[in-house]
Amino acid sequence: MTVHLHEEDLPAGLFAPGADIAVDTETMGLITPRDRLCVVQVSDGGADEHLVRFSPGSDYAAPNLRALLADPARVKLYHFARFDLAAIRHYLGTVAAPVYCTKTASRLVRTYTDRHGLKDLVRELLGQEISKQQQSSDWGGPVLSDAQKDYAASDVRFLHAMRDELDRRLAREGRTALAQACFDFLPHRAELDLAGWPETDIFAHV
Repeated sequence: MTVHLHEEDLPAGLFAPGADIAVDTETMGLITPRDRLCVVQVSDGGADEHLVRFSPGSDYAAPNLRALLADPARVKLYHFARFDLAAIRHYLGTVAAPVYCTKTASRLVRTYTDRHGLKDLVRELLGQEISKQQQSSDWGGPVLSDAQKDYAASDVRFLHAMRDELDRRLAREGRTALAQACFDFLPHRAELDLAGWPETDIFAHV
């Protein structure tokens, strides 16, 4: 597998039309309006992963990346889509849908555990190990280390294969339609986060 690093945008015509795309983001922190978007990772499930790095002061124009993320013919695969959707919406001005979220699917079918992190899913579903050592590193620096690049790539490397296994489990448990309804709502959940309701359940009685 090869990890490709691009500055400010993807090359044009990188992926075949209609291919589903795994997506992840790296930011300076967890508060979206404060902590800038530094890297967007994408993969079509093939041998290569592509990272787009944005410099401080970027205008986030990225027309090729925006078009890819906004393409309604491509499902975008995420792990914890809620966060990535909000970052992409805030900085790139794009609703990166339709959505499939492996963390949401995991919560619906792996009810025998409370461990729904990417590392746990990759280990159980695919029998592989990934390192999360670079998760809290400085993504805004002038140079990404090889360890950072490999970490970022690993966040999208396994999502297609994980979706296939999670789909089998959702079908087995009769929860496919419920999962799809959750996926369809996730862009709106991200908008609620950005609009000021990040921790509020607006459907709650009190």
